Parts: sequence; structure tokens; C-alpha cells
Amino acid sequence: MLKNMQSEVKLTRIPISEAKFPHPFPIGLEYSAPARGHWTIAHVALSLPQAHLIYVCPKGCLRGVVLTAAELGVSDRFSTIEVSEENVLEGDMEDQVINGVGHIIEELPEKPPAILVFTSCIHQFLGIDLHLVYDTLRTNHPDIQFTDCYMNPIMRKGKWNPDQKMRRQLYTLLKPAPLDKKSINIIGNDFPLDHSSDLYRLLAENGYLIREVASSKDYAAYQKMATSVLAITTRAPAIAAGKYMKIKFGQQHLHLPFSYDYQEISQNLQKLSDQLGLDYQPDPQLIQRCEKALAKAHQIIGNTPIAIDYTFSSRSLGLARLLLAHGFNVKTVYIDEFEEEDKVDIAALQKLAPQLELRPTIDVGMRAAPRGSQEKVLALGQKAAYFLDSCYFVNIVEGAGLYGFDGICRLAEEMIAAFQTPKDTKSLIQIKGLNWGCGCI
Repeated sequence: MLKNMQSEVKLTRIPISEAKFPHPFPIGLEYSAPARGHWTIAHVALSLPQAHLIYVCPKGCLRGVVLTAAELGVSDRFSTIEVSEENVLEGDMEDQVINGVGHIIEELPEKPPAILVFTSCIHQFLGIDLHLVYDTLRTNHPDIQFTDCYMNPIMRKGKWNPDQKMRRQLYTLLKPAPLDKKSINIIGNDFPLDHSSDLYRLLAENGYLIREVASSKDYAAYQKMATSVLAITTRAPAIAAGKYMKIKFGQQHLHLPFSYDYQEISQNLQKLSDQLGLDYQPDPQLIQRCEKALAKAHQIIGNTPIAIDYTFSSRSLGLARLLLAHGFNVKTVYIDEFEEEDKVDIAALQKLAPQLELRPTIDVGMRAAPRGSQEKVLALGQKAAYFLDSCYFVNIVEGAGLYGFDGICRLAEEMIAAFQTPKDTKSLIQIKGLNWGCGCI
């Protein structure tokens, strides 16, 4: 029986006081808002310099990744193998991958040092022997490194979702090497850690070389990441990658979560210093700088309503907590699910601002939800800007390399600029993979 979804009453807003962990909204049919700046597994994989990507999928699945490569202007680093009904019926899926990859390699103008092969859910449904596939590829092409990657939506509710898995697989091509005690990895981030950040400066000022995939100029520079003595993660989806670096290469793993809480930021810097044996002394002026920057932003922005979405920062609730504590009028946070690191912020916000509105971004009810606002709204993130039809927004995804006290100061500056200067929202949010390839704001 057909059901009229337009008449269905959907729960598309709740106060944070009623939010349940980890899913504040029911799981069901999903909607994708046309705010496209957030990164996908294709963007993450393409950040590996000189690597070639091959997607093995049915035609419908290939459409999106083909368009991604075309929009980024990197079609030369990207190939596809189409899985048809005939392949399914013939049962030659292993041969199709092996022979298809071999043919692509023959046609490439230059052999890449590494190839990332993406299989899809149909290979899992049919029980394809991936061990055979990759063993054969490595035997047939010994001068190329291969790793297994997955464009598999059924992984979303499993142990690792596609994003976590991709960030881990990005480091499986590294070759074991002697460790360098003055070399440290920052892993799992889309953007390079900003050089002015407290974490980066602490390491650099003590003579450490910081390595990241996002700042690696070529494949040889990427391989140097195997020599680092410590792997630092700042985002929860990268923790699996950090554990892999510890097991595979003997690197110590330290998770220093991205945060807007002064105490947690200081604890992260202290934890890093203890790990490396550094004499770290907290600088009270760093907090004073944050207070002055936030006070200046509040003086300009005043009581203007503010909305935040989860693509802006991995700690969107922590950001709401910081701004509310400093007098800003944060009205709405767009978020679909909570992470473990959100628990402290949820509890604090339920006391500080129990009526703070939470709204989903993927619930099908948001497709028909009213757009716009009767008053000027400052949006932090593309999805918030889209749903509120605001031209005043900070165009950042995934934190954009900002971190720590310095990150808070720079964020305050970005908020002032966004409040004072309107943007062409419709044009900007259609750009897929914001700042891919440059690592800048």
C-alpha cells in the first residue's frame, strides 16, 4: 500500500533536554541536503598523493564518484570497472576485478606507485574472494602497492563505518621503517593542522617534524610517515587508524580530541608533553586571548541568533556550549547522532540551555521543512546556512585545520567576518569537497 509521506508528521526538532544518546531522532528513510562541502571517502582517498583510484561498482553507484572526480579535475587519477548483471550471473566477479585492474594499468600513461581498489556491497553480498583478488594483483604487478577500500553503504551501522574504514586504509600502504624519535604523525584529518595552532607550535618549537597525508607533496613523503615515533589523532573517526599505526609500525598512539573546552585543551597539551618528556607550562595568556577574541565577536554579533551544524566541526555541541557560556544567542544545532565525546557537552547543555533546539539534517521530514528565518541568522556550517537560507555563514567543514586556543581565536575572527559580509550561499554550498587539495579555510 502506498503512503503519502507529505502528510506524515515528522519529528524534526526537539529541545536538548529531551535528547537521547546516541540517536536523538528516529532512524529511517533519509534525505540528503544539497550542501555538498563535506568530504566523502573519495575525497579522503584522493588526498593520497600520486595514488590511482579504481572503483568496481554497478553503474548507479559509479555515477556519484565519477562526478566527484570530474568536479575536482582529477579524472586522470580515477578509473572505473562496471559490474553488470552478466557478471553476477556468470560468477566471474574475481576475474573481472583482476583483469579489469590489469587492463587499466596497461592503459595508464604512467604506472602509479599505489592503487586503491574500491569494491562495493554487491561483492560482499556475493561472497567474492577478496584475498584471492589482492594476492593475484600483487603477484601480477609487484612494482605497485594495492590496498582494499570499500564503497559499501551497508557498513554504516557496523563496527566501522565507511569513513572510519577509509581513514584507516589510507595508512595500510606504508612500508615498515626504522622509527625517527623526532618525527610525529597527525593522522586521520582532512586538512593539515594549522601551523599557528598550539599543538603544532608545541611540537615544532621542540624540534619535531610533523607529518600528515594532507601535507605530503608526493608518495615518497607519504611513506616517511612510517618512520614517526608517535601517531596523534584529533578526531574520533581516526582512532582506528591510530591503533593500526601502533600495531603495524610500533608507533605510540595518542588521541588528543578536538575541543572547545579550555581545560580539555590544556589537558591535551599536557598529555602530549608527558608522552614526549617535554617541560610544558600552561600559558594563561592563551586563555586571555580567547576571552578577548570571543568578547570582541560578541560585541559585534550581539544577540543575533546562531545556528551550528555537525559538518562545521566534529564537536558542534562543544562549540555551542562555548558560545552560550560567552553570551552568544545559539538557537539551533543541526545534528543527526551523537558520538561518545559528546556526552559531557550534552550533559552540560541540558543544564546550561535546556531549550537549545536540535534538528536533524538527514531525516526525510527535513525535505519539506520550512526554509529561512524572519531575522538575520549567523550560520556556522553549510547545512545550517542551507536550512535557514542565510547568506551570513562561516564556510568551514570539519574544523578546517583549526585546533586548540588558537583555533578558538581564529574562529571568532571568522564569525565576525561572516556576520559582516554576506555570501552567495547557493553557489558556495554546491562545491563538492570544500577546499579539497589546498587544506586552507
